[in-house]
Amino acid sequence: MPAPLSSTKLLKLPIHKLRQGMFIEQFEDGNSKLNITNSGQIRHSSMLEKLKKHKIKYAWVNVERSAPDCGLHPTQDDTDSKLEIKPNEPQFKQRNAKQRQLLRAQQQTETKTLLSEAKGLVRKVLSETFEGKAIELTEFENMADKMIRSALTDIDAFKCVAALRTKDAYLLEHSINVAFLLVTFGNYMKLPAETIKEMAVGGLLHDIGKIHVDDTILNKPGKLSPEEYDIIKQHQFHAIDIVENIPNFSQISKDVCLMHHEKLDGKGYPKGLCGDQLPQHGRMSCIVDIYDALTATRCYKEAMSPASAFKILLSLTPFHLDKDLVYEFIRCIGVYPTGSLVELSDGRVGIVWDSLDRDVLHPVVKCFYSAKLNRYVEIEYVDLLEQDTLNIERGVSPRSLNVDPNPFY
Repeated sequence: MPAPLSSTKLLKLPIHKLRQGMFIEQFEDGNSKLNITNSGQIRHSSMLEKLKKHKIKYAWVNVERSAPDCGLHPTQDDTDSKLEIKPNEPQFKQRNAKQRQLLRAQQQTETKTLLSEAKGLVRKVLSETFEGKAIELTEFENMADKMIRSALTDIDAFKCVAALRTKDAYLLEHSINVAFLLVTFGNYMKLPAETIKEMAVGGLLHDIGKIHVDDTILNKPGKLSPEEYDIIKQHQFHAIDIVENIPNFSQISKDVCLMHHEKLDGKGYPKGLCGDQLPQHGRMSCIVDIYDALTATRCYKEAMSPASAFKILLSLTPFHLDKDLVYEFIRCIGVYPTGSLVELSDGRVGIVWDSLDRDVLHPVVKCFYSAKLNRYVEIEYVDLLEQDTLNIERGVSPRSLNVDPNPFY
């Protein structure tokens, strides 16, 4: 038997040669462009199926961090197929960092295009549904596939682009972000690929009933009266009629649409479901819907920081939200999510830009503002893994500093 591969090597394998137990560092698409994704060990065969389904071609496997029984020994077949061995040296890491920045920029552009396409689709279906036209489900299934693949390819790029929010496009952006967050949460919870897709479709359409709510109430720049709140709640009853008439609409997608305002104690709406009547994906949609609403800029409020939103989610457990799932969601999103704003110990403020292969306290931060100087500063990417004297002081909201981060995403 040939000697085991050196632990100082990374092994490039085609997707069909991956096995459970292998530790993935990086992926490549069919054009040999390096696409960075969340690193980690393959623990379930369902992950292999996801990769095949989303047309990922190759993976760079870290031999040292892979399980000893995953079969990482070169064979004659491997030699014949000319598998690459890439040294895991500092020079490679430096080249990889530069390449990562370039590919990140490319992925940001592609993701912005995808989200623009998603907005157009949601806008179109809102208009057509208002006019009484049938919803064409295939378009949403295709969009869900694209979102899942984009999230698999570069989750940080997706998170940063999704963080771009505007006051006058809340309904569109909220639907898209709920779908994306359900994809992220579903992947984290290791749900089946088809379940994640159906959750994403439901997320894209979860507020479809709001087409029958008066815009003056929907976009009111202030607190709703009890009567107005009752009118807003009617959107879920309108949604029941709409989703029941969508051909081939899966039960999971329906549940996401109709359960995101339900509560575990039965005091939610539209059906007052409680306890075991709410399946896992329904409970997940409740958490995601509230989180995105809290962290979004609205016509009547500024965005809340993720940390503040997490506190509110926890305060709604266990009577409204599933406590265990809320903790899982917080772990999934992270204390300082990619795309959120943080202040460093030297007073600089920036966007959490890159968190892959890192612990939550040491991301790359794209700094653009100084809280001490109260002015914008030259953009600098600060890698906290390489800083002995810098750390994240706190998460911040744009409102607290009176800054506009949107141009820097």
